[in-house]
Amino acid sequence: MLEENYNHLEIEDKIYNFWESKKLFKPKKNYKKKYFSIVIPPPNVTGNLHMGHALNNSIQDLLVRFYRLKGYETLWQPGTDHAGIATELVVEKKLNEKNKSKSILGREKFLNEVWGWKEHSGNLIINQLKKLGSSCDWSKTRFTMDKSMSEAVIKVFLELYKKKLIYKDFKICNWDPVLKTAISDLEVVQKEIEGKLYYIKYYVNKDDFITIATTRPETIFADSAIAVHPKDKRYKKLVNKYAKIPIIDKQIKIITDFYADPNQGSGAVKITPAHDFNDYEVGLRHDLKKINILETDGRLNKNCPKKYQGLDRFVARKLIIEDLKSLNVLEKEETIKHNVPYGDRSNSIIEPYITDQWFLNVKKMSKEALRAVKNKKTIFFPETWTKTYNLWLKDIKPWCISRQIWWGHQIPIWYGSDGKVFSAKDQNDAQKQADKFYKKKNSLVYQDSNVLDTWFSSALWPFASLGWPKKTYNLKRFYKTSVLVTGFDILFFWVARMMMMGLFVTKKVPFDKVYIHALVRDEHGQKMSKSKGNVIDPLDLIKKYGADALRFTLMSMASPGRDVKLSEERVKGYRNFLTKIWNVSKFCEFNKCNFDVKINSKEIKLEINQWIVNEYIYSKNNINNHIKNFRFDEASKVIYNFVWNVFCDWYLEFSKSIFFSNNQNQIKETKKVFGFIFSNILLTLHPFIPFVTEELWHKLKFSDLLKSPLINFVSDDKIKLIKNQNIELINWLIKLVSLIRSTKVILQVSPGNFVDICIDHLPENKKNFLFRNSLIFKKISRVENYFTKDERNENILPIYLDGDAILVKFTTEISLKDQIIKVKSKIDLIKNNISATKNKLSNKSFINKAPKDVVDKEKDILKKLLNDLNQLESIISIKN
Repeated sequence: MLEENYNHLEIEDKIYNFWESKKLFKPKKNYKKKYFSIVIPPPNVTGNLHMGHALNNSIQDLLVRFYRLKGYETLWQPGTDHAGIATELVVEKKLNEKNKSKSILGREKFLNEVWGWKEHSGNLIINQLKKLGSSCDWSKTRFTMDKSMSEAVIKVFLELYKKKLIYKDFKICNWDPVLKTAISDLEVVQKEIEGKLYYIKYYVNKDDFITIATTRPETIFADSAIAVHPKDKRYKKLVNKYAKIPIIDKQIKIITDFYADPNQGSGAVKITPAHDFNDYEVGLRHDLKKINILETDGRLNKNCPKKYQGLDRFVARKLIIEDLKSLNVLEKEETIKHNVPYGDRSNSIIEPYITDQWFLNVKKMSKEALRAVKNKKTIFFPETWTKTYNLWLKDIKPWCISRQIWWGHQIPIWYGSDGKVFSAKDQNDAQKQADKFYKKKNSLVYQDSNVLDTWFSSALWPFASLGWPKKTYNLKRFYKTSVLVTGFDILFFWVARMMMMGLFVTKKVPFDKVYIHALVRDEHGQKMSKSKGNVIDPLDLIKKYGADALRFTLMSMASPGRDVKLSEERVKGYRNFLTKIWNVSKFCEFNKCNFDVKINSKEIKLEINQWIVNEYIYSKNNINNHIKNFRFDEASKVIYNFVWNVFCDWYLEFSKSIFFSNNQNQIKETKKVFGFIFSNILLTLHPFIPFVTEELWHKLKFSDLLKSPLINFVSDDKIKLIKNQNIELINWLIKLVSLIRSTKVILQVSPGNFVDICIDHLPENKKNFLFRNSLIFKKISRVENYFTKDERNENILPIYLDGDAILVKFTTEISLKDQIIKVKSKIDLIKNNISATKNKLSNKSFINKAPKDVVDKEKDILKKLLNDLNQLESIISIKN
């Protein structure tokens, strides 16, 4: 017996524990050679479930459950990412609370602390994903730092190094002075801030000077030249002369280079090769000296005057400005807005900095990745992301893969005492190579202290998580994977790199398709952030309304290329949808419907039953197509419309008329069809809302009847459309009932009032159809009797449907004349509202300045007003 109300708090944990205890997420071997696989974008071990995770994993789970029900052998490969920098920051913060530090502990003890934290807190997000209903094969959970993943990382590194695609170079990179490590271009966030532009005079001689403009005056000590454009006539006489750097009076040459822009600032640019990416390139062209003036923590070093040594870069800047003023060489300063690079983890200003780093030549690797997409071996959805992917790969720069932190895959390079390099899989291998090279035992070797960028191991995820380099069953069966579901923000960080690594290592693309979803924003379209106070916690919504309600909300709004504007009211609304399904199941149970997922369509005789079977088939086919094309919003819309509007609003009401009749044959048939449709509704809805559907599957004894939990039931889509031209008349009947009901509403007649109708003007097939289905028609449209066209009465009103007239006679208690007067008054009010709305929409200022959702709302209001006016005027015109 079903409980009175659906209580997700009692159901969801129970159902998930059932799935896990029965190991129902494991791939079910399939001898039809139908396989479907997804690798989860591994969340950081430091992470908590946010709304982006909720959307991403709801989509993945929908796909996995959908193909599982289709009989595919499915694998959703789970795991977590070690998140090098992020995890170090978390653990360092914990240590600071205990008055400990990374530097005091040393590398080995610090790494023990990190592993301890990981074991204690690192799987929190896994448990949160389970709350969402994620049906990953948790027995195969991987971690990017576990033993087998580390072996894969080392093997790939050594192969890339052997092919000279990985190399070490002393060059400029993005340096984070807070984390004291290099970071890649993709980890740098450009922020527009208000700052100062300083104009400084560099004297050529006693009378002549050249003015340069800079936002970073502390870098003047690293200047190697001043550049002007070759065609800039203003500086023609100064080219090849020398100018003095203020404060230190060091002379630097004035050179010509096309990098200098005559139209920007003074047209002269100071060249600082060690602390600016563009200047670095100029320096290479002119063989300029690279002078580093910073320590790793952003303090000024010994290459600066003693007065500034040891000062923080920003403290030194203020002092330098004061000194420039006192020397009368600060021409002016301007307040400007400009882009400044920040580290995405530390939120500190990044410095261009020359240092020894390891790089991967991705330019060579990108060619195969571009070719694979061009040849449709991997297809992007939406297709527009293909262009973005191509543009980035065509302009790709060497990837700085080394990080100066401790938590991560330590680079498998060892050095001898004389600097000789040995690439090796471990210490023993390096020792053997060194002993052989130096021709003596126990030669001194030490490992490179750097670790690999976290994204290096993540780039191997699709094949390494399946067991590579071992030839595992999962690797053989599920690689290449079927689809990758990800956000656009990691298209370059992760997707492009997986493509390159997958093709390099396995000679196959890592996935057939890539579905890129949008961001989840608040209901006003604003990005969620703690500072704005508009963050919606998915776990709070799950606790309040259930995982199913949140999942269905996200799916219904997952429109390609359009951000999800989420509000709690939406989730609350779809919670009502779950309640509706629960109540229908109680109706099924009360009426003792025959639950079965199969039916012999030849045995179905009643037109309403034939109609609902066909409607289900149409809807099911549309849903299947939408899911295969990643139109989860459309699939949600179709199933919602079928369940709520077609099945509940109409078929359920039709069925009541049958159940309350005395026709046992019709009752028996309708119970069978009702049970069949509802069982298939549960099957179709399961990928969207797995908890409530599984619970009902058990409560209604499907698991006993069909010997399978819903999650593992293989559905059969072989039922065919029933051919009967009269079935379409059911839709005509629905329109007729709706017209009678809306006419009552317009005339402010109680919906419960009975009316009489005359159908003499209808074609014979429609009249016969109504007579055959009189029981249903009279009950749901509140029609008491039929009357003939010869009858005369002031309360008779003609209504028209598809060009056919139906006469409606209202009871004598209702004055049709009085009701028409009220309608006319309502028409005048609506016309005034239409005029006001049209004026607003014709106002260019409103259209240009108002937010898009506000304008769209006004357009919707106008559309509804015009529709209401049309309905009301149709009644008046008929009566007049």
